[in-house]
Amino acid sequence: MWGLIARLTVVPGRRDEMIGILKESAADMPGCLSYVVAKDSADENAIWVTEVWDSMASHDASLSLPAVKNAIPRGKAIVSNFERIAVTSPVWGAGLPVAHAHGPANVYGVSSAST
Repeated sequence: MWGLIARLTVVPGRRDEMIGILKESAADMPGCLSYVVAKDSADENAIWVTEVWDSMASHDASLSLPAVKNAIPRGKAIVSNFERIAVTSPVWGAGLPVAHAHGPANVYGVSSAST
């Protein structure tokens, strides 16, 4: 799995509009296992996006999807700053597929081969 955590800052008063753009463009993206959009509780103009993909290739391919291509110029018009905080290698998450399992997992997600 491949993950990305980003922080977007939008021009004042446009955060809800940007959230709407993200929601519209993120629907039905092949390979996207999780796409979470959250309001920053300390900055009324900031949004956090946490993504989990089956691969970096799926993420990169999503940038060519019509919904995403149409959303990019709309988002660029109101985003004042984009920070790629981290690229990650997710190993577990509620609802995500198990990564690199080596046998049946117990309730704690530990394979029986290592217990």
